[in-house]
Amino acid sequence: MRRFTRFACIDWSGARGERLPGIAVAECHADAGPPRLAGPPGSWSRQTVLDWLVDRADESADMLIGFDFSASFPFADRGAFFPGWDRSPADARALWALVDGICEDEPHLGANGFVDHEDAARHFRRHRGREGVDFGGGAGRMRLVETRTQARPASCFNLVGAKQVGKSSLTGMRLLHRLAGRIPVWPFDPLPEKGPLIVEIYTSIAAVAAGRPPGRTKMRDATSIAQALAALGSAPPPAPEHHDDHSAEALVTAAWLRIAAGQPHLWHPAPPFSPAITATEGWTFGVA
Repeated sequence: MRRFTRFACIDWSGARGERLPGIAVAECHADAGPPRLAGPPGSWSRQTVLDWLVDRADESADMLIGFDFSASFPFADRGAFFPGWDRSPADARALWALVDGICEDEPHLGANGFVDHEDAARHFRRHRGREGVDFGGGAGRMRLVETRTQARPASCFNLVGAKQVGKSSLTGMRLLHRLAGRIPVWPFDPLPEKGPLIVEIYTSIAAVAAGRPPGRTKMRDATSIAQALAALGSAPPPAPEHHDDHSAEALVTAAWLRIAAGQPHLWHPAPPFSPAITATEGWTFGVA
């Protein structure tokens, strides 16, 4: 079983702007030491996260890095990411390239240009009641992994409401494309024998594993964070630490990754996980 010496969770954001309060980065080591925030809250931009990742690749850190965005869009349900669009990519890596290419002039790794693109917009539900003709109605299209989890994720094509993850996912795809293969991304890449590895995660899975009730996974105070970390066998971070839901999710999920990485079944999910899903939709680490 692959062993990692360090673990990190990056709570991501698809918001407009440069320095984003919704981005938080936490790290911990393989021992039972406490997770720590890397950098003060509000100090991160998507570009500085990309730079931080490149540094991890250059130092060949044996680090497992979890991101809370969807690394791909639904494909299996209709045999395409964007049915009817002649530029619809054949796999996830081509999807990342398409998103980054359309948005290449947008600053801060933003992705508004993609959702407003004439052909792409047909597939999204956007604000002010703008639902594309190919959105699919209802809750929207889901990846297979999203139908296999109790985390109740929102469709990546839905850009409306507190649970929407579409903008985060699109900006995350730009980041993954610009990493240019420096760090493998599971399951699109096989599990490497050494060095860093990126996985997609749901922070709510980590919170439930830490004893939080489903539907009440948000934490914003030191006591709740300490209790969740204790349930994962971890000491709390030394005070003072800034506490908001973003930093809390990063701290708790980094500690959870330290435990989950040693569970073989999470690296080998049951069907419908398959080579075809690996190439197109990917998978969320922690969904067995």
